[in-house]
Amino acid sequence: MPSRRKSRQRALQILFLWDSCRQPVEDAIEAYYATLYSEERPEREAFVSELVCGAVARMPEIDERIVKHAEHWRMERMPAVDRNILRLAAYEILYAGTPAAVAIDEALELARKFSSEDSVQFINGVLDAIHRQAAPPAPAE
Repeated sequence: MPSRRKSRQRALQILFLWDSCRQPVEDAIEAYYATLYSEERPEREAFVSELVCGAVARMPEIDERIVKHAEHWRMERMPAVDRNILRLAAYEILYAGTPAAVAIDEALELARKFSSEDSVQFINGVLDAIHRQAAPPAPAE
């Protein structure tokens, strides 16, 4: 079983493909696995499908939160990689029960690998704001 980090990389690649082509999400998953070399052909992972399908299913709510916290940035103007890293991490924070610190750290690792240092800072700021807004208020003492 691959690491969750590798699964997140695969999910990002599939979501990027889906975002580029706007084909049915199942077709994007199939196309991704079909392009891998036979010796690399991994088993289909439930976690990858959960991330991709969950992010796509919740995209209107996720995108609304991203835009709210991405000052002066519209979704279509963001680099596609950054947009999809944000979607995956926001899905994990808001709907998948992943601890926010883990989801944000993993998103920053994806940004370091697939995007730029400026993107790392941008993604960190947006995800931190999404987490702070979604987190229940601390109890008063």
